[in-house]
Amino acid sequence: MAKSSADDEELRRACEAAIDGTKQKIEMSIRVAKGRGVWGKAGKLGRGHMAKPRVLAISTKAKGQRTKAFLRVLKYSTGGVLEPAKLYKLKHLSKVEVVTNDPSGCTFILGFDNLRSQSVAPPQWTMRNIDDRNRLLLCILNICKDVLGRLPKVVGIDVVEMALWAKENTPTITNQSDLQDGPVAATVTERDLKVTVERELVSQAEEEDMEALLGTYVMGIGEAEAFSERLKRELQALEAANVHAILENEPLIDEVLQGLESATNCVEDMDEWLGIFNVKLRHMREDIESIETRNNKLEMQSVNNKALIEELDKLLERLRVPSEYAACLTGGPFDEACMLQNIEACEWLTGALRGLEVPNLDPTYANIRAVKEKRAELEKLKSTFVRRASEFLRNYFASLVDFMISDKSYFSQRGQLKRPDHADLRYKCRTYARLLQHLKNLDKNCLGPLRKAYCSSLNLLLRREAREFANELRASTKASRNPTVWLEGSGQSVNNADTSTVSEAYAKMLTIFIPLLVDESSFFAHFMCFEVPALAPPGGLVNGNKTGTNDDDANDDDLGIMDIDENDSKTSKNSAELGALNESLQDLLDGIQEDFYAVVDWAYKIDPLRCISMHGITERYISGQKADAAGFVRILLDDLESRISTQFSRFVDEACHQIERNERNVRQMGVLSYIPRFATLATRMEQYIQGQSRDLVDQAYTKFVSIMFVTLENIAKTDPKYTDILLLENYAAFQNSLYDLANVVPTLAKFYHQASENYELACTRHISVIIYYQFERLFQFARRIEDLLYTITSEEIPYQLGLSKMDLRKVVKSSLSGVDKSISAMYKKLQKNLTSEELLPSLWDKCKKEFLDKYDSFAQLVAKIYPSETIPSVAEMRDILASM
Repeated sequence: MAKSSADDEELRRACEAAIDGTKQKIEMSIRVAKGRGVWGKAGKLGRGHMAKPRVLAISTKAKGQRTKAFLRVLKYSTGGVLEPAKLYKLKHLSKVEVVTNDPSGCTFILGFDNLRSQSVAPPQWTMRNIDDRNRLLLCILNICKDVLGRLPKVVGIDVVEMALWAKENTPTITNQSDLQDGPVAATVTERDLKVTVERELVSQAEEEDMEALLGTYVMGIGEAEAFSERLKRELQALEAANVHAILENEPLIDEVLQGLESATNCVEDMDEWLGIFNVKLRHMREDIESIETRNNKLEMQSVNNKALIEELDKLLERLRVPSEYAACLTGGPFDEACMLQNIEACEWLTGALRGLEVPNLDPTYANIRAVKEKRAELEKLKSTFVRRASEFLRNYFASLVDFMISDKSYFSQRGQLKRPDHADLRYKCRTYARLLQHLKNLDKNCLGPLRKAYCSSLNLLLRREAREFANELRASTKASRNPTVWLEGSGQSVNNADTSTVSEAYAKMLTIFIPLLVDESSFFAHFMCFEVPALAPPGGLVNGNKTGTNDDDANDDDLGIMDIDENDSKTSKNSAELGALNESLQDLLDGIQEDFYAVVDWAYKIDPLRCISMHGITERYISGQKADAAGFVRILLDDLESRISTQFSRFVDEACHQIERNERNVRQMGVLSYIPRFATLATRMEQYIQGQSRDLVDQAYTKFVSIMFVTLENIAKTDPKYTDILLLENYAAFQNSLYDLANVVPTLAKFYHQASENYELACTRHISVIIYYQFERLFQFARRIEDLLYTITSEEIPYQLGLSKMDLRKVVKSSLSGVDKSISAMYKKLQKNLTSEELLPSLWDKCKKEFLDKYDSFAQLVAKIYPSETIPSVAEMRDILASM
């Protein structure tokens, strides 16, 4: 293959010098132009896309028995020296594509599968001519096949065409050898190119076969036409020999044809026999299929009959009523010893009825007459048992309560308070708890009459216990009555008898009966099978104390009842069930509230203020009752709280009437009687506050003080001459008597500040009246000047009528001559009508300060309007007042 100017020895040496030290051998080097483009598109030459001169070099490196092949890209430095730019491994070469957009066919792209970014366009290499391109690509392909054992994908060029080009451009050297038929030409490929085209066109085995064939005929490759003519002659001789052999074998062929005809006749006979046999076999198959069909039907019928017998046996087992259960359901006793048999019979009856329902019974059996008759029989058994059990339980509840009522030892007696104990009652009722569960499952409607019977019987017992307990509680509590008149009359002392036993008696009533009623409500809800949440947890706390009256009753709510329906999940809150429960609790506990009301009324009569402590006790119990289902207990506590509030409101209203009756009295002077008595009442009320009764007391304070202040204002208006004196004395007394309480009670502190403001206003008005009484001309003159200053200038005032300098001298002389006597008269007038001597010093100080402020304003006006006139200075007046 002829060398190109793009690949010469000088370029090879420059490449070897550039990669010196890498132990790689340059197989081929060639000059190219580098461009940029994308697969299948030619690169555009423009600014930034100019072709750059590069050198591509194919190098190899031996490493043991393996050889590695590389494609190197070298570029020219500023001095024109080649230097390595990039290195590619030929083992990653996956694609060789000739760019079709280049009409010359000299541009191609080498694709490597290990490039980091396949989105970046690979470089395009452009050769000087097609020969340079073919020389480089053939070198790359041969090295890939020899070293790597595979070829990359070639796109855009015909490999056969390239191989033919290689054959035409490969120089040959003819070696002469002395053979029989003449010299044989041997093709030798240049060692420096390493290109063997024949390997691409003829395999090694084909080449060996061809050499053997040529050796037979002692011919070479150059004698192809002679070789072809010789082969044609031999082929014609072979065909002639074959025809001659066929003609010589004609007798044999006739004999074979006769044998074939005889065999054909035999085959036809055989085919006819087989047709006959096939018809007979088809009839036999049809008979066999018919027999098998009948046999299968018989087998299926047998299996169905067996299954039907089994199903009928199961159905009969369901329909059978055991005699022991039938006897127990229709006429068995309900004694405690027989309850286990009754429970078992109920469980069987429930299961039997459920087994005859469609979900548990095949729908095809539901309309069988035997099933209908058996269902009717079971329904009759159910109704009979429910009726007998309901009648027994109603009588049983009544007998239990009658027995307890007839025994007086169950109730409180004279001199002995008896705590109600229902442990034995609940124990006996609990015996029939599971029976009630089964009655509910059998007939829900039967529970209504049973609940009413239980409520009616137990209501008699609870009311009797509450009545006896309340009567004995009042009889055993000793307390003297406190007066109901607190804010009327003269200053007689108030009875301070201790009435704490009254509150303790009320608290004891709640402590004993509220937990009892909660327990009874909870027991009733569970015992009578209401589907509601638990009223209170077993052994729970009410108001910080154990709800149970005894340790044995701590778990009275736990009936030990299993869920008959095998449904362990808790039923969601049912509003209808909750309403029915509250109606039943109303029947169970109705009437017991009257005994609580009686205790409240009794406590009110002894000491009305005890309503405060009873209100706090009731509030504490209300906050402890959180269970929704204990509706009646919450209603009872709310009614008690309302009753106590009503009684206390009666007391407050009566006390307000006592305050208002002060208006009807004759003219009053000094401190009104209800002012100090209210302080005593408020102190006592604060002592009785418990828990959340603060709002009740604050409302009473608000009503009391509002009436007190209104009444005080009305009384003060009856004599305008002494209005301010009466007001300031009473407001001062209100503050003095409530000073300590106002520091701890916010409501009283508010009224304390209101009284303080009213006191200051009354003091200001009273002092102004006294000052103007003695110095009216002086300050009247100053007021006229102040009024005129709004309309005219200060220079014009001395020329106004009655405001001349002469008028000023007259006013000053008449008002301030003997000023010490006027001040003494002012002090005596302040002292004359004041009944509270302790208020005099503070009032006199306020009077002196007010007088000095007014005189200071007068002096400033005189200095401004009459600068040439002299009057006594403010300091002189202050000295005179200080000496008084």
